[in-house]
Amino acid sequence: MRKQAKALVLKRLGRIEGQVRGLARMVEEDRYCIDIVTQILAVRAALKRAEEEILRDHVGNCVEHAIASGDKADQRRKINELMDVFGMAER
Repeated sequence: MRKQAKALVLKRLGRIEGQVRGLARMVEEDRYCIDIVTQILAVRAALKRAEEEILRDHVGNCVEHAIASGDKADQRRKINELMDVFGMAER
């Protein structure tokens, strides 16, 4: 992962970690269920943004490198990895 993308993802994950700790407190404090679910949706959205950033970096770095290298086996491997990840997301 490139340095800039890594820093951005780590910052996002730190915020997500704080959100999850906040969720635990909300449950411990018997907060209103809809408020908890709303916060869960916010965490899911934040995780999706982190996922998108990692995938963007992967395509812009790893996949791009495989394409530029001309190595057909590496290109197929990188494309298959992406297809597998997107297949898991649909489940």
